[in-house]
Amino acid sequence: MEKVTSILAKKEPHFHTVSPTASVDKALSQMCCENVEYLIVMDDDEKYIGLITEHDITSKVLFAKKKTNNTTVETVMNKRLPAATVEDTVEKCMQMMRQFRVRYLPVFENFSFRGIVSSEDILEEAVNNRGEIFDTEIRKAGRFGVLT
Repeated sequence: MEKVTSILAKKEPHFHTVSPTASVDKALSQMCCENVEYLIVMDDDEKYIGLITEHDITSKVLFAKKKTNNTTVETVMNKRLPAATVEDTVEKCMQMMRQFRVRYLPVFENFSFRGIVSSEDILEEAVNNRGEIFDTEIRKAGRFGVLT
């Protein structure tokens, strides 16, 4: 399979970011305006520090009956996502997502943040390369007479 850089190359060159000190209310409004399911949390030096998703807001703010305008992004953002490198394959990213039960992976190159890969990105890449995947399975079947 392709490397994760092939996914990043197809994505927009800019990131949808938010400050850790912003209110959840502001982050939710920004997500709605930008039509995204997550925002990348960056500090004042433009360094990646985490990710806030619609799920984080729902589970940690709304269901906890906290006020979105009094809760900061840093109190609900996810700082502990497993990370991928630009050298990782799409298949390895899929395995990490499954293993850690996450939908997003930050991608780094030598400690430098390069972007986010989502489960939707992985699925799209698999669909786009389905011919390569299925051709491999058909060749295996032809060799052994049975699909495994």
